[in-house]
Amino acid sequence: MTTTTNDVSPLQVRADHGCFGCGAANPHGLHLRFTPDAKGVRATFTPLPVHQGYEQVVHGGILSTLLDEAMAWAVATAGIWAVTGEMQVRFRRPLHVGEAVTLSGVVTDIRTRAISASGQIVRETDGQLIATASALFVRVPAATEAAWKARYLASE
Repeated sequence: MTTTTNDVSPLQVRADHGCFGCGAANPHGLHLRFTPDAKGVRATFTPLPVHQGYEQVVHGGILSTLLDEAMAWAVATAGIWAVTGEMQVRFRRPLHVGEAVTLSGVVTDIRTRAISASGQIVRETDGQLIATASALFVRVPAATEAAWKARYLASE
């Protein structure tokens, strides 16, 4: 029996992969768990001291990774296998170590090869917007999609 890390329909993802964002098998990863909501996907995250840049301030690269992962999961939940082609991030205010946040990602447009998505990070204690992003994802070739499905999807 294969265990899954995420309950995102229609994808049931295996737990034994090393993705930095969502892989349970990556000891240095963020271990994000996304669930569907009415518009896309969401997850919660509480940064640790290893995620800081300046003292007690979460590194912008970590925030960017959180946003990229949320948008990628929104795209994957739409049944599209794609990679990030371009991403723009706007940092609104600092996030400090230990402050829990909610990440969300939504698909905003689907074209033949390109998929647009947006994401945001909101601090749970006060609802303050920490960062936003928009991205363009590019569908992978059919052979890559088939290989990734075989590697990452859990058996029914």
